[in-house]
Amino acid sequence: MTDSPFRLSLLAPWRRSFQGLCTVLILLTPWISVEGVGLLRIDLASLTIHFGGQILRIEELYLLLIFSLLFGVAFLLITMVFGRVWCGWACPQTTLTDLADGFCQLVGLTNERNRLQGTLVRKLLAHLFFLLLALLVGANLVWYFVPPQRFFSELLQGTLHTGAGISWASITLIVYLDLALIRRLMCSDFCPYGRFQTALADEGTLTLHLPVEESYRCIECNSCVNVCPMSIDIREGFQIECINCGRCLDACRKIMAPGKQPGLIYYHFGTEGHGVRALFNPRTLLLGLVTIVLTVTLLYSVSHRQTVSLKVSVSHLVAARILPDGQLATFFNTWVNNRSAEPASYRLIARTTPEHSPLTLRGQSLELNLKPGENQKLDVVLLSENNPNGVDVEFVLIDNSNQATALTAARVTPVDRSSN
Repeated sequence: MTDSPFRLSLLAPWRRSFQGLCTVLILLTPWISVEGVGLLRIDLASLTIHFGGQILRIEELYLLLIFSLLFGVAFLLITMVFGRVWCGWACPQTTLTDLADGFCQLVGLTNERNRLQGTLVRKLLAHLFFLLLALLVGANLVWYFVPPQRFFSELLQGTLHTGAGISWASITLIVYLDLALIRRLMCSDFCPYGRFQTALADEGTLTLHLPVEESYRCIECNSCVNVCPMSIDIREGFQIECINCGRCLDACRKIMAPGKQPGLIYYHFGTEGHGVRALFNPRTLLLGLVTIVLTVTLLYSVSHRQTVSLKVSVSHLVAARILPDGQLATFFNTWVNNRSAEPASYRLIARTTPEHSPLTLRGQSLELNLKPGENQKLDVVLLSENNPNGVDVEFVLIDNSNQATALTAARVTPVDRSSN
């Protein structure tokens, strides 16, 4: 084995920086908006999803389906390639537990068999920290449904929605109990991801291990065991409880450094020693190809989605009628949705098909000014001939540049004059 800088450097600073970056992204994402549209938020009131500065309504959930497929396939690919590195480097459970353990060490508490040991005052300080951390986590999750600015405004005014308040309290309680009682047991006993990852691991999966050919250099100092948060012995080979955090790797390197020897433990793709080339196997390549295809499909679908939608239906509350001048008045309900991130103005017209002869619309204002993501309902009356064969019509939205941006077809059915 060569003494490369990689095998001699410590990973703890990199791991903590990565955890910090992930934490900041999770905390700040609800605060970020693109031209007034949230970066990621589910708006239950309007049944929309804010995603990447786009507003997706419920009828556009096919985009969410594509995203879900992409997320699932990418999850499988990352798991197959990087194993449980997610658990040790990015998982919120690990980050929260690391914060809790770090604070306990700061106030002089020790952890024996998942129970805090120390004075009552120090334990109370620890539990207060757990509670504050749980309150922040609970609020952060609620922010993905309620904009944080509105959350704090309503909280200070005492008008926070009951559902948001219950969700915040419930999440806070769950996280607090997790930090106070469960901690690392979540990773070793309750989380199914470790078992799932074991089924996906192959000869190319990144693992943290002590190769057999290096075991002769082990001085049996037990440093790797003492620092392991999962209380396992890396020298016994691959174990399902290992979260690939790299603490044993750093401990070994520190012990071997005075003798100018590289550490015995390191990350390696596959347990067979094939290196990066082990990634070029059918399963990994196939998942990689599917991930690329789904990514391109999602990006294309989002970039080419219609910026406005128009829906029309005959009103079931008001019956069509013949006016004194002999024209047929048909009542329609229309819905216009501005899907773009910019305010937009439209006007609604109607015409026959296929002749495109203009028809008269009456009712609410047909000049529409919509905010980004706004969905507006209009009740209009269409005037047409009472044709015994019916009339096929088109409703068309015209933008400021006099271009048709959306259209939908409808049919006007005749009315019996004797029943009018």
